[in-house]
Order: sequence, then C-alpha cells, then structure tokens
Amino acid sequence: MIDLTDQVVLITGGSRGIGAACARLFAQAGADVGLVYQTRDKEAQAVRADVEQLGRKALLLKGDVSEYATAQEHVLLVVEFFGWVDVLVNNAGIWTYLETGTGDEAEWDRTIAVNLKSVFNYTEAVVPLMRQAGRGNIIHISSTAGQRGEAFHSHYATTKGGIIAYTKSLAVELAPEIRVNSVAPGWVDTDMSDEVLSDPQQRAEVERGIPLKRVPTAEDLAGPVLFLASELARHITGEILNVNGGAVLCG
Repeated sequence: MIDLTDQVVLITGGSRGIGAACARLFAQAGADVGLVYQTRDKEAQAVRADVEQLGRKALLLKGDVSEYATAQEHVLLVVEFFGWVDVLVNNAGIWTYLETGTGDEAEWDRTIAVNLKSVFNYTEAVVPLMRQAGRGNIIHISSTAGQRGEAFHSHYATTKGGIIAYTKSLAVELAPEIRVNSVAPGWVDTDMSDEVLSDPQQRAEVERGIPLKRVPTAEDLAGPVLFLASELARHITGEILNVNGGAVLCG
C-alpha cells in the first residue's frame, strides 16, 4: 500500500542500525536513497548493494555530519545525482557514557555536535529545496531518553530532548508544505547498544522493563519511519511517535 516510487530519500547514519534498515525498506517501497556515513565504508557499500538489488539507486555520501558545510555539499550531490530530495531522515547519532561532575566537556560537545547539530545541518540544507517544490517530509530519530532523561547519559538525553522540541517547532513553521515528525525508540537491538544487550543478564533486565517483552530490531523502527514518510500519514505533523514496546507511555 505504501508506494514511494521514484522518490528520493536522504538518510544520515545510513551505514548501520536504524539508518540501514530504513534504506532497505524505503528501497522496497520504490525510493532511491542517499546514504550519509562517516567511517564504515564496508557496511555502507553493503547497504548500497542491498538497495541496488531491490532495483533502486543508492548514493554513498561520506563525511562528518556535525559540519554544516558537509551537509550542504551532500544535499547538492544528491540533487546532482537524483534531481531532488523528497524525504530527509535525520538518524545519525552516538550514545556514550558521561558522569556529571567529571568535567568531560569534550564528550558533551561531541555528542551535541553529532546528535543535535547534524539535525540542524541537514534540515537547513533541504528546506529551501522542499519549499521550492512545495512539498517534503522530514523525520528525526529522537529517543525516549529525550522524554524521561537518562542517568549517566545526560548529554545524549539532552540532544534527543532538543530534537523533540525542534520537531514540534518546525512542524508549525514549515507547514503546510513540509511535514516534520519524529520517531522515538527506546532500546533497539543494534550495535550501538550491543555492549548492554550482548550480556544475557542485562538484556533480560531490559526486556523486563518492556511490556511487549522484547527488544525491537532496527526493522521495527524503519516501519514507522516509512509510514510517516507516506501518504498514509499525510495529516500527521509535529508527532513524536514512540516505538518502545510500551516502556515509556506519553502522548
């Protein structure tokens, strides 16, 4: 039912996890994909191969998402290669440990730059194009951490709370031409959370806190992202769509 044939989707953090799952699912729905990544050449090439096997085109875009000029360059390359950008998925992010009071300014700044500034960078780059076309979709990946906070990960939670506020602000500012929404996962079974989830005891503890009693896969998140980009969600903007198995309930 969801048909995005010949649409162009730009995904940051596209070489692994949720970004890679989104790339494959969007390709199944008929879209071509621009994949932004920083270091993982092998993984990015594998995702491109999967997209091409599905009969769609993929463009690899390597660079630091926290740099404004990089985002501008990537969007220009996408337009040069595909002709347009219909959907932006701001997914790039890192999750690290930070104990308050240790004075780790570098880790705070790095997380803000990668998780939050990158969202601004790529949004700024695509909005003029979408306004010119009179249409567009922007979907940010936030987190339940941005809704309830997260001890020893306050820098991460701060970026995700910022994304939630940014989503709601843009939804009003860019309407009616551009819809802006966010998907907020809890735990997801990707390599970013592997340090915790690979331990059977810690994984069991995580699962006990999820009413649906399972940790979702990246594909479980890609589905809601695809939905928000589709015509099925044409009257949805400013929404924070929680995909956490019932672990955090807020509306």
